[in-house]
Amino acid sequence: MPQLEAWLRENGADVALVNAGVSGDTTAGGLSRVGWTLTPEVDAMIVALGGNDLLRGIDPAVSRQNLEGILKVAEAEGVPVLLVGLTAPGNYGPDYKAAFEAMYPELAAEYGALHVESFLEPLSERVEAGGQVSDVMQGDGIHPNAEGVKLVVEALGPRVLELVQQADTGA
Repeated sequence: MPQLEAWLRENGADVALVNAGVSGDTTAGGLSRVGWTLTPEVDAMIVALGGNDLLRGIDPAVSRQNLEGILKVAEAEGVPVLLVGLTAPGNYGPDYKAAFEAMYPELAAEYGALHVESFLEPLSERVEAGGQVSDVMQGDGIHPNAEGVKLVVEALGPRVLELVQQADTGA
């Protein structure tokens, strides 16, 4: 969050970010907290959930229902949302992968949320371009290291600026 807040400020946004995430959280956990997270001081929300659902093999229909619940609360509160998706691995099969990946753009379209296809895409691009996984990921192979976070922030930043503009204009 500090890197994203700094990036936003460097790019003209006067913002204060609040990390309402919980390490190891699932979409169900996010749904359980959204009501008290969206206090009157919150002008916009970034929803980047689903990675732990993937790790646990949670049915994409359940994850989708949880994300939809979050988007409904945000909509009712008039809070614009940036929904950040993930690419599912193939180990749960093609149907799981397709359902999981489809929920993000479909829900974003249905609820008028901004959308980013994949949180980890800039890291994958670096590795595909010949970089080492260790260049962008912590030793667990799941979480980005400082360089990885920098790449994610640079990729997400412009979309977050759009979110800030939506919040500022009430659009």
